[in-house]
Amino acid sequence: MTLLFTDIRLIDPEAEDGQPPIGWLRVENGVIAATGTGPAPTPPGGATRIDGAGACLAPGIVDLGVKVGEPGERHKESFKTAGRAAAAGGVTTMVTRPDSLTPIDNPETLEFVTRRGQETAPVRIAAMATLTRARAGREMTEIGFLKDAGAVAFSDGDHVLTDHRVLVRCLTYARSLGALVIGHPQDPGLSSGACITSGKFATLRGLPGVPPMAERIGLERDLALVELTGARYHADQVTTAAALPALRRAKATGLDVTAGISIHHLTLNTLDIGDYRTFFKVKPPLRHEEDRLAMVEALREGLIDIVCSMHTPQDEESKRLPFEEAAAGAVGLETLLPAALRLFHSGDLSLQALFRAMALNPARRLGLPGGTLAPGAPADLVLFDPDAPFVLDRFKLHSKSKNTPFDGARLQGRVRGTWVGGARVFG
Repeated sequence: MTLLFTDIRLIDPEAEDGQPPIGWLRVENGVIAATGTGPAPTPPGGATRIDGAGACLAPGIVDLGVKVGEPGERHKESFKTAGRAAAAGGVTTMVTRPDSLTPIDNPETLEFVTRRGQETAPVRIAAMATLTRARAGREMTEIGFLKDAGAVAFSDGDHVLTDHRVLVRCLTYARSLGALVIGHPQDPGLSSGACITSGKFATLRGLPGVPPMAERIGLERDLALVELTGARYHADQVTTAAALPALRRAKATGLDVTAGISIHHLTLNTLDIGDYRTFFKVKPPLRHEEDRLAMVEALREGLIDIVCSMHTPQDEESKRLPFEEAAAGAVGLETLLPAALRLFHSGDLSLQALFRAMALNPARRLGLPGGTLAPGAPADLVLFDPDAPFVLDRFKLHSKSKNTPFDGARLQGRVRGTWVGGARVFG
């Protein structure tokens, strides 16, 4: 099947920042065949022509760090509902976390998750596996077997591995296999029981806070052990200015290290919690505005590599609790793109820079195809109008859970169509 997109603004993450050119793109047999600027060529016979009417065409988002409730918490999110939400948000690849109720710590569970996702989700599924059995931090999983079974990375999620010997053993073994380890930089002692970033606002609200230094301590520890072992490492969320010097030093010395951040930490701050609004309770907690601005600058300069949704569905019962007791997490598959476009409309980042962080960089880091508009790449594409305004209604989200901090927010940017391998899955 041949598709020809015409009158589109080409958002190429590999191009220089600036005004996107008006052009065209041709898809043949699920692969990008050619692209160019100016008037489109005459489409071949039988081709389907799609008039973009000046909308933006970009590579589909590769969302690193999506939690799906299967197996064990299907009432919160299933692969079917998560896949629909992803397609509606322009996400063409969900990189799923292993921190389900039944942890993904063996090849059989990984095979179930992969097969379930392929059968029910309209988008691509790339699954992570745990670093230790049951995420307990005591015994390393069979990293080699899990990698052979398709695991794209290894992580215990927000269960910080505190036994340094076990972590060194895991990093050393992962290094021998070329496997990527994803860490959660946080000192568990300082962050235990905390639900907000410490400061005057936390004191006024009477909530237990965690100092930003907890993130720096956790990251410094991880980077020291990465230097010792030579492993490939990705910090899932770097959210404080205090942690940036350590990250900068690690990259300057040539360590194979990257860092990510959630869209919530890029666009919200701790004051958004207001009068104990639990939809704004995430992990790590929202930071001060000074930290948020520092993260935007770090993303602009390339110190932070990846932006993700950190999609974490929670049911109503777990959020309708006092702030300190409520579950942490927010859904983000459908809000990742319009929330990220806030940074474009504010003049902080170009569209090319946004899609480098949301598509190209995560695809490259995980060794996945896509994330680019180059000929030969899979035709995983999103067509969107970056200027279309709307007010978000959480009950219209495709996710089973509706715990979004953007409920009622005024956003800009609507997805007009999503394609996976040249097949339209939304719009």
